[in-house]
Amino acid sequence: MGTVSHVHTNLRRVPVQQRSAERLARILDAGAGLLDETGYEQLSTRAVADRAGVPIGSVYRFFPNKRALVDALAARNLDLYAERVVARLVAVPHREWRAAIDAVLDEYLAMKRSVPGFTLVDFGPPAPVAGPLDESNQRVAARLTELLAGHLGQGEAGPVADAGLQRTVLVCVQAADALLQLAFRGDPSGDPDLIAETRVLLEAYLVRTLE
Repeated sequence: MGTVSHVHTNLRRVPVQQRSAERLARILDAGAGLLDETGYEQLSTRAVADRAGVPIGSVYRFFPNKRALVDALAARNLDLYAERVVARLVAVPHREWRAAIDAVLDEYLAMKRSVPGFTLVDFGPPAPVAGPLDESNQRVAARLTELLAGHLGQGEAGPVADAGLQRTVLVCVQAADALLQLAFRGDPSGDPDLIAETRVLLEAYLVRTLE
């Protein structure tokens, strides 16, 4: 399921051989599935090892604890999200910012509804584990800014994107995150009215700078 490139920064040991990379992927898949079944508090490295069909030592070879495993899963989710957003943007005409923002939001909703573990751990650990200093939304905003810069007509995409655009995207990410958490709190598919209001809010905010 996807790649683990950005996961490597969270690992005790970086997989070199294909077999090791596949084992890491199985461990992350197992953790994601168990998050849906048990939640974060009941998640254990022993259960992850059993579900993945690997010795417990294999889990500890990569992760010192379950928090590190969840952090790696969040990093993998962000990689997968970025890949899928890029695929959606291929069909979006240049400077069609409304369609581009719809693509970003639609892919998040699709992953929220279908990717194991994503409801609880999308791009960062679940609250209150994340704590007040969690930077997951900053990471998401930075990645989206790189992907969207060209489509939004705000400069060239790349590692050093326009700071003003990144601030604008961060505001959108923070606002959408809060609203979509509420939308999915009581409805596994997301409350359609709250999702519609999220689109309205994003468009109303972005029209000032993108049109």
